[in-house]
Amino acid sequence: MKTIILRPAESETDFAQLANWFSLLEDDPLSAQGLKEYYQKRKEIITQRIAENEKGKLLGFYWIYFNTAESCNIDLFVEPKLRHQGFGKQLYKDVENSVRIAQAKRMDVTIADTDSEGRAFAEKHGYSERWHFIPMKLSLDTFDDSPYDDIIAKLKNDGFQFTSMEELGNTEKAQRHLYTLNDETNLDVPGRNGERTWSSFEDFQKRVCKADWYKPGGQIVAIHTTTGNWAAMSAISRFQDHAYNLHTGVNRHYRGHKLAQAVKILALRYARDVLKVNIVNTDHNTMNHPMIAIDRKLGYTELPGTFVMRKTIE
Repeated sequence: MKTIILRPAESETDFAQLANWFSLLEDDPLSAQGLKEYYQKRKEIITQRIAENEKGKLLGFYWIYFNTAESCNIDLFVEPKLRHQGFGKQLYKDVENSVRIAQAKRMDVTIADTDSEGRAFAEKHGYSERWHFIPMKLSLDTFDDSPYDDIIAKLKNDGFQFTSMEELGNTEKAQRHLYTLNDETNLDVPGRNGERTWSSFEDFQKRVCKADWYKPGGQIVAIHTTTGNWAAMSAISRFQDHAYNLHTGVNRHYRGHKLAQAVKILALRYARDVLKVNIVNTDHNTMNHPMIAIDRKLGYTELPGTFVMRKTIE
């Protein structure tokens, strides 16, 4: 097995190559500047190493993003023409050692449906399928939202107020309500098995409300005016030239009123009228049949999917 040298990637000398590799991994163009900005804002929760040979030739890299103290997402890449020489095995050995030192318990890796080689590598190292995600895409150029006017009007007459975090002042009180609604509806997503996305309100506030992608105007919420309960929400933001519908959820006590359709429509209108995009993307795990059905009804088309593979460290 050939020996490799592992070192932290330097933003000025290595990030152009890293951006090229990420573009291949994610099938989505990424600039070196964009990657630098992303890393600078999150470097305290990222561990990354680049691999080179004794002559300084770059071979591949790994990137560990710690979601919480217990869980992380991993990207590992070896230059395609340099594979099957043991580089990936050496990179992965250092990955798992870094995760163990950090005392994380769950390691997730995302692999394209079509990447049989990547899946085989993950399974060989003890990973098993956790979720299967379906990306979906909607063109706002041909999207007709007028049929939903009556649904929204009826819900308003029934006592539901449609607003946004921006209109509510994005106060800490409103953020706490948003956290509770996100937490409850995330737990209700089929396949979550009681696994929380955030450890606390403070964690949510840091990773969502203070994130650079967070747009208070794109956090659409429905409030039941009689009780003051936050009943539904749909979050959307802009990433480069498209919008992304991040999460839509309805409190279980308010289901059956078409609230999910209503908040989704208002989020799409925000994307079209404020964010000024004509493409909206989203994704769902394949067990989330209700949300997939709604998005199909809205006109979203399905794209090639991805598997999330997981390894638990005892």
